Amino acid sequence: MPTTRKENLQFGMMMCLGMVIVMTFYNLLMNGSGGPIYIKEIALELLIGFIIALLIEICIVGPCAKKLVFTLPFDKSKKVNIIIAMATAMVIGMVFFMSFYGMAITYFHNGLHGESFVSMYFKIFIKNFIMAYPLQLIIMGPLVRFLFGKFVLKKKSVNVA
Repeated sequence: MPTTRKENLQFGMMMCLGMVIVMTFYNLLMNGSGGPIYIKEIALELLIGFIIALLIEICIVGPCAKKLVFTLPFDKSKKVNIIIAMATAMVIGMVFFMSFYGMAITYFHNGLHGESFVSMYFKIFIKNFIMAYPLQLIIMGPLVRFLFGKFVLKKKSVNVA
């Protein structure tokens, strides 16, 4: 787990990169593009999605999730409880905001097809949450924590008691 501002930024970048890559391809598969998909277009969507996700994570969701998790009444002596609570708060917040981005991308690719923005948003939110929550808990969270510990925290001197 990150302890400094620099480590928090590095951890956030690693997590956002992994989640944006998987969720972008998931949304392309779920929503279709309505035509051929070009590598430049995917690369641009990945870059824009990463920048937006990182800004949202750093400025809004990360601080709010941390504040919420540490005010909730649960046993914080167990690291796994904090990890699950933090992952849950982060996924809910990020899916809430990034579903607007997903809705905009879907709108530009396919249009609304007679749906209202509200119904389209909730449909995208539910689909994204169903994918993002298990992805975060089972794959991306453990993978990023492992890589973060191996490559970022390895450079720090760690005292083992």
